[in-house]
Amino acid sequence: MNNDLPKIHFWPNFMTAGNLFCGFFAILHLLAKPPPGEHRNYFIAIGLILGACVFDMLDGLVARAIGEDSPFGREFDSLADIVSFGVAPALLVHHVVLDDFNNDRLGWFIAFFYLLCGAMRLARFNCVAAAATDDSKPKSRDFTGCPIPAAAGVVSSITLLLLEFQQNDREIGHWKYTLPPLMMLLSWLMFSKIKYPSLKGLNWKTKRTFPWFFAAVGVVALVAYKPMIMPAVLFVGYLFYGLARPWISRRWRREIEDDPDDEMGDGEEAIS
Repeated sequence: MNNDLPKIHFWPNFMTAGNLFCGFFAILHLLAKPPPGEHRNYFIAIGLILGACVFDMLDGLVARAIGEDSPFGREFDSLADIVSFGVAPALLVHHVVLDDFNNDRLGWFIAFFYLLCGAMRLARFNCVAAAATDDSKPKSRDFTGCPIPAAAGVVSSITLLLLEFQQNDREIGHWKYTLPPLMMLLSWLMFSKIKYPSLKGLNWKTKRTFPWFFAAVGVVALVAYKPMIMPAVLFVGYLFYGLARPWISRRWRREIEDDPDDEMGDGEEAIS
């Protein structure tokens, strides 16, 4: 019996398997390309990508809750992420927009560049996490670069809005051509050194003042009233918060991110 095989903790990796399933199923719907004007497969694929984001969030929550973080889980999570948040969003935007380019090489290059940067970001995360063996150094909760699930969330939620406009007999027109430059921006942000909060401090014990409580109620109301808009509000808001974060006071950052341990200088390297 080989005792060197890693242990597989069931619940965190079960959530990661759900992430991978959503990504794979989304790709199947995208490969079954619908006829012009029919967007049902695209809506299903977007829903599955957003579902993969939920599973990706849950696997981390479960692992931290039961104290079962492991190297196997980290590698498995990265493999699932490159399918759900790399390949699936790249195919989505390629089919929705980039196929219309007169130069099809430019279209697949933009999609591939997004996938490449996402894969390199995940590889960088695994290398940095594996090398972080000195427990005497303070650990940052920040991500270095935009997390690939957030990038996929931005791509899929914005695409969802554009498709919803067209579904309601409103022509997207040239608005859909905002997606290729958005993908290039996200590609750069994923592999950049811009710090994004992991928001790991947020949990069931999180306490908030009345303004934050009413803001949360407003978010829930917006979800109920305009469910197609809410994913874009959340993901795009997170994207721009990371860009504006260096100019936000440390007190406000601790309040927003619920991170009382945020005493680390901005020059510290984050593990992600």
